[in-house]
Amino acid sequence: MITARERMDILSAYREVGSYRAAADICGTTPKTVKRAVLADAVNNVTAVEVVVHNYDDVRDVVAERVAKTYGRITAKRLLPVALAAGYDGSARNFRRLVADEKKKWRASNHRGRRPGVWSPGDMLVIDWGEIGPLSVFCAVLAWSRWRFVYFADNQRADTTMAAMAACFEALGGVPATVLSDRMGCLKGATVAGLVVPTADYVRFATHYGFRPDFCEGNDPESKGLVENLVGYVKSDLMIPAELTVADLSAANAAGAVWRAEVNAAIHSEICAVPDERLATERDLLRPLPSLRARIGKLVLRKVDRLSCVRFGSARYSVPTCHIGRQVEVRVVHGVLEVILLGAVIASHSLVPPGETSIVDDHYGGPRPATPARPVRPKTAAEIAFCALGPAAVAFIKAAAAAGNSKLASELDELAALEAAHGRDALIAALERAVTFGRHRASDVRSILAAGTGVARPTRPGEALILALPSVATRSLSDYAIGEAT
Repeated sequence: MITARERMDILSAYREVGSYRAAADICGTTPKTVKRAVLADAVNNVTAVEVVVHNYDDVRDVVAERVAKTYGRITAKRLLPVALAAGYDGSARNFRRLVADEKKKWRASNHRGRRPGVWSPGDMLVIDWGEIGPLSVFCAVLAWSRWRFVYFADNQRADTTMAAMAACFEALGGVPATVLSDRMGCLKGATVAGLVVPTADYVRFATHYGFRPDFCEGNDPESKGLVENLVGYVKSDLMIPAELTVADLSAANAAGAVWRAEVNAAIHSEICAVPDERLATERDLLRPLPSLRARIGKLVLRKVDRLSCVRFGSARYSVPTCHIGRQVEVRVVHGVLEVILLGAVIASHSLVPPGETSIVDDHYGGPRPATPARPVRPKTAAEIAFCALGPAAVAFIKAAAAAGNSKLASELDELAALEAAHGRDALIAALERAVTFGRHRASDVRSILAAGTGVARPTRPGEALILALPSVATRSLSDYAIGEAT
């Protein structure tokens, strides 16, 4: 222990030589003793800090008041005219430093404070929407297991959101106790004293599945950072690389299912566990799914018209003809319109623009014929007698009508009478030949019958030519042998 006299000598020597070792040699002590004495003197004799004067000190109180009044949101550009009126004569750049410093002080003293989330198994599901252009993605994270779910849609309406939640519950195999979301306009009915009142439809949906709807604080995305991170992850890792579009939602959801299986089977960086394995444990604590699935959205009823179609969105969609006149339900899932009867899907179509028609050939028994079918419906006695000859007579009537034979009605009696003179088979053959060569008069058929078998039978190019040759007497080849000379 050194005395006060010795300490003064050590300090005096140190100030003179400026070295611990040299001062120790002069005073006959060790360098460590000199160092301790010098440091102790520095602590006990702290000099006052020189106060720096700024040209904005006179308006600092004005700026601090306006920053506090606006909760740290006001800009220096808006405050500068106020400061100028209060006597500030410095530069705008120097004033921005003042505003930034006051905002920093206000935030440091008014931070609400946070603590990390502590999740319980089966307790919390966090949901949110993200979008890239017209394609929207519904994201959900089961908080304890970090199990992730994605669902693509072309809108963010209430019925779409609840359908996405229902699909998430099905994938989870159960229902969590609480579903946390931000203040979605589709689920929020009103706000009272800072509390969100959910819509009646959302309350019915939550009651049916047995969970408690919860909403985070306004303008506080950090309270659901789990799903906020998932939304950004889905955009950067799935939507942009895969170039998903709203034109094919089925393909987008199929890609989402593959991506979901991949990420849930990998080790999560925060919990250092596999979400699928954690879900297997957490599923036992989830509430069971209801035995009856909820009907989501407004019930759209349509009557199948005489064209075996239903109208939706100013477009027509075909239905099997056996359902004409029945009342059916219509819904749209993943961009596909489904027609439902007694809980079964009887027809499905891709959505078409207003004014268009979507037809499935199987609903009408086969594909549409190349030309419209115009059946022959005989009414008079002459028409009935002529059409009784069979398809050849029907084909003759169609061809004659198409050729503009205005006397066809009066010639049917004459054509039918030819059967008695030439026979049924000959008349049918004559009608077929008349159709083939475009002869549509009764006189033409009579001429063909009069010619009989002597008429030419033209053959298409490349086909075998078969002719009826006359029979002649023949001789044996032995008759042409050369006999012996006599």
